[in-house]
Amino acid sequence: MAASALTCCITFDFDAMSLWIASGRGSNPSTVSRGQFGAVAIPRILDLLDRYRVTASFAVPGHTALAFPRIVARIAERGHEILHHGWVHENPAALDEANERRVLVLGTAALERVTGSRPVGYRSPGWSLSERSVELLLQHEFLYDSSCMGDDTQAYYLRTGDRAEKDAPFVFGQTTPLVELPVSWSLDDFPVSEYVPGQLEGLRAPSAIEEMWRGDFDYAANNSANGIFNLTLHPQVIGRGNRMLMLERLLVHIDDSGARFDTLRGFAARWKAANPLDAWKASHPDLTGELALSSPR
Repeated sequence: MAASALTCCITFDFDAMSLWIASGRGSNPSTVSRGQFGAVAIPRILDLLDRYRVTASFAVPGHTALAFPRIVARIAERGHEILHHGWVHENPAALDEANERRVLVLGTAALERVTGSRPVGYRSPGWSLSERSVELLLQHEFLYDSSCMGDDTQAYYLRTGDRAEKDAPFVFGQTTPLVELPVSWSLDDFPVSEYVPGQLEGLRAPSAIEEMWRGDFDYAANNSANGIFNLTLHPQVIGRGNRMLMLERLLVHIDDSGARFDTLRGFAARWKAANPLDAWKASHPDLTGELALSSPR
């Protein structure tokens, strides 16, 4: 494959027990222990990243940071980015404004306490946002979000104030300075790997997952100059032996392609510097509502 300007961001959602406590709504010791395995997996993941000189981004709930402070501090000490991932993996869309703000503050405080640094990136638990999330992230001076799916390989600026109603045309809100680094369920290891009784069948062969991810990467490398390949992994999922071997093969393939590895923070900062908001809005009228038609008469 020819050299590519594509940037590959390997990201890990280190949810640990918080995923099962909040999203799983349970305290069953066996179920919660699935999250604990994430802490077991982190050392082997860090060693793999070191071996291939990959600097990654770790989305960490405040609950996880306080449960495993030495592990989270070690991630930061090894040069990887830590970004905000809620307090205990709660869905922002299910919170009122006061509680959504409280969760942002709690998560930030926990990450600062453990790592000594304030996060500049945010990834919502379950990739769900409320109607006020973008405004709150701007108020708390975040550089970027990585929770939305309006593109696959190109960053863009998020809007606030959209109106989506069944009996009226879609109304575009105001474009904001918050950078979006898009994600995709098809580039997430959890739904294809994990078995959750009555919810997810998972347990797909690593070879099938690898084929899917390599296909998306190869397409992006050949068609998305200056774009991003944003892969979402969970230590409690990818840390199993057969999936670690699959991840290593994928890292080799990406490295051989000529694409570069970077953190979400690094890519977002470079992209924002190269795409001033006003200039980007002028060149993307379809995404700002400039070309939208008025209501039919």
